Amino acid sequence: MATTNDLKNGMVLRLDGQLWQVLWFQHHKPGKGGAVVRTKIKNIESGKTVDKTFNADVKVEVASVDKRTMQYLYNDGTSFVFMDTGTFDQLEVPPDVVGDATAFLLENQEAIVATNDGRVLYIELPASVELEVTYTEPGLQGDRSTGGTKPATLETGHTINVPLFITNGERIKVDTRDSSYLGRVSS
Repeated sequence: MATTNDLKNGMVLRLDGQLWQVLWFQHHKPGKGGAVVRTKIKNIESGKTVDKTFNADVKVEVASVDKRTMQYLYNDGTSFVFMDTGTFDQLEVPPDVVGDATAFLLENQEAIVATNDGRVLYIELPASVELEVTYTEPGLQGDRSTGGTKPATLETGHTINVPLFITNGERIKVDTRDSSYLGRVSS
């Protein structure tokens, strides 16, 4: 048990039988009344994000979350298989838990796998990954009707918008949080 004064970003709480991750918090002392803690929390099961205000010093249950660095091995058609790099134990993760991370997962890539009581909660990728562009149309200089970007398919099959000068076979850096182009990778 902890109090709302102990909240930190990334902490996982058990509220009403469900697991919620703290995305943002702020201690607030209004002119009248007691202090409160405003939070933005995300339901780990559904992905729903809500704003919740707690009174200061209220006890909340903190869920124990085990975060391990694991290596993604392969997709067997029904689940994604990860291996603990320390113990070599393999863990099968259902596609709905992996979620949007599938757009950036390559075999042998490392990711953080968060578990609670033996159940996988979520997969956490690095903030950016380096991927190869497998297909993109040639960009025409002067074609600015789309703001200077064009679609490009990455080696994972995911499509993002890239600048007109990017060509097939180039390695680029991509933000895993919003699928945005970050820049070329020098070889």
